[in-house]
Amino acid sequence: MSRTLQLTEQLIARPSVTPDDAGCQALLAERLKPLGFTCESIDSGPADFRVSNLWARRIARPGAPLLVFAGHTDVVPTGPVAQWSQDPFTPTHREGKLYGRGSSDMKASIAAFVVAVEEFLAAKAQAPLNIALLLTSDEEGPAVDGTVVVCQTLKARGEKLDYCIVGEPTSVQRTGDMIKNGRRGTMSGKLTVKGVQGHIAYPHLARNPIHQFAPALAELTAIAWDQGNDFFPPTTWQVSNIHGGTGASNVIPGTLVVDFNFRFCTESTPQSLQQRLTTVLDKHELEYDLTWTVGGLPFLTTPGTLVDAVRDAIRAETGIETELSTSGGTSDGRFIAQICPQVIELGPTNATIHKIDEYVPVDDIEPLKNIYRRVLEKLAS
Repeated sequence: MSRTLQLTEQLIARPSVTPDDAGCQALLAERLKPLGFTCESIDSGPADFRVSNLWARRIARPGAPLLVFAGHTDVVPTGPVAQWSQDPFTPTHREGKLYGRGSSDMKASIAAFVVAVEEFLAAKAQAPLNIALLLTSDEEGPAVDGTVVVCQTLKARGEKLDYCIVGEPTSVQRTGDMIKNGRRGTMSGKLTVKGVQGHIAYPHLARNPIHQFAPALAELTAIAWDQGNDFFPPTTWQVSNIHGGTGASNVIPGTLVVDFNFRFCTESTPQSLQQRLTTVLDKHELEYDLTWTVGGLPFLTTPGTLVDAVRDAIRAETGIETELSTSGGTSDGRFIAQICPQVIELGPTNATIHKIDEYVPVDDIEPLKNIYRRVLEKLAS
């Protein structure tokens, strides 16, 4: 068994459902300390939802570039355990696949980070490249006490990050066939349209907020918010929940509540989208309350030093010409990109993440570690 596979299994065996790290970060810190890493816990959150964050940094040469490997040790809940083919936290091999919750998202990546660093430093301990790991147990949860807190701490200290690789499972058919060089931003809104409740038989004595909102909804769904660009698809607006009424068939509701979300590219800003949406609401003379939550800003790393190093490493290890993509949801890359100019995501295949019987192909684990090591070598050259 390779050291990468062995460490992956050790991590899977720890039931680290958000926000419980279950000892994963302590295990990793013990591997990193003998390599010269200073390991700092930057924990956050209330007592009943305490989040573990690890910032491990090795300075080989002051002033040299700093490459950060970032990831999360937490996993999503297992769902019905009886539906799994085996215990979710017992690493199990079957037909060339390693099963277990977190195997793909993202404990194989974390194990590959660590072993890649070990191998790199064994060969080039004095190389002019500083290395760090940023790990959290709150990526799959609310994500308010995890990576964002570490980034705020580092920014307040004036610590400079140059490159970051997030180990999210980005690949489709085979490790290395796709990397994320950016992500769309996300912004949610909760709209309460105010009407006047009344008897359904006397509509002239009431004001139906559903009827009032319907023309505005039709207009909002037809808007082209932007055209996207070479790296991002156009911004989208979607309603996720809509509710009005008391449950009775003879009552006109007094309010209508609408939950919606923007997934936006770098062609739009939260401010521009908010302005355009409220202009439509006001045009239709609605009485309303509206609250906004910006979950993350879009980020983009254009081809350059980091993207080129990752592309070269994937090509050398697998022969694949990787695809650059900004598709999918959000990741902690949105926080890191606020303090690091070059951020990409690279990890194993993502077909089974968050599913029953999550797995990672065993044959993909060692190449992933080798890709990470090759990136280290390239950036240190």
